[in-house]
Amino acid sequence: MATLVGSTLFLVAREPPIVPVYSKEGEKISEIRLPRVFGLPVRIDLIRRAFLSEFTARLQPKGRDPLAGKRTSARSFGVGLGIARVPRIPGLGRAAFINSAVGGHLAHPPRPDKKIHEEINKREKRLATASALAATSIKEFVVKRGHVFSADQVPVIVSDEVEENITRIKDARSLLEKLGLWSDIERAKKRTRIRAGKGKRRGRRYVTPRSILFIVSNHKSPFAQAVKSLPGVDVAEPWTVNVLQLAPGAVPGRLTVITSSALNELSKRFDNILFKI
Repeated sequence: MATLVGSTLFLVAREPPIVPVYSKEGEKISEIRLPRVFGLPVRIDLIRRAFLSEFTARLQPKGRDPLAGKRTSARSFGVGLGIARVPRIPGLGRAAFINSAVGGHLAHPPRPDKKIHEEINKREKRLATASALAATSIKEFVVKRGHVFSADQVPVIVSDEVEENITRIKDARSLLEKLGLWSDIERAKKRTRIRAGKGKRRGRRYVTPRSILFIVSNHKSPFAQAVKSLPGVDVAEPWTVNVLQLAPGAVPGRLTVITSSALNELSKRFDNILFKI
């Protein structure tokens, strides 16, 4: 539940859970309470609106030339000739211009000026992103999305040393196996399939399910470069992570791995805006 007082948004939220912090060897080294944003209620309706807004914002407008099929001297011959009163090419008598004639214009073609972006208020979008982030800490939502893992608690928090010390996929796989997350990568690889339809010949032949989302402080770090090529994986930074990554398909509860420094940045991004201190 949320109420707006002045310019401050007060939220009635649950207590964020306490989760373990893992080292680069996959060993538990400490525990930490998640920021307050992870205790927000999950607003599926807002998440769906924000997802549609961000998804349609990326669509490329397309349409026909307004004069396509209309550049012709065809005119109707008039009445009294026993023929249909459609525009005809002078000297030939062949029908033109109309949508039922060869080379004529389309009846209702796509318009490049059609409004395809579903807009959303800034506060709603901000709250939807925070709500999608909160869903990553609820195991029921993560399991319902179809992720396969054996970790006891989500999201999985790893120390900052992981970003700089893990530089190879081999080491990243070893860490994910110890954390109980590698099975979700295998699920995404196993379910990769050829797309049905024309998209297979338009540069998007394969469809891969979404697997793990890594939120790191630097998307160019060695660890981020090592894991970004794994099936279904996305890498994001705390200040740019959005609903498209947190809730693919507008379904909240993505399996997420967050570094300690990125967790602090997420707290700065949302807590000072959504909560009155």
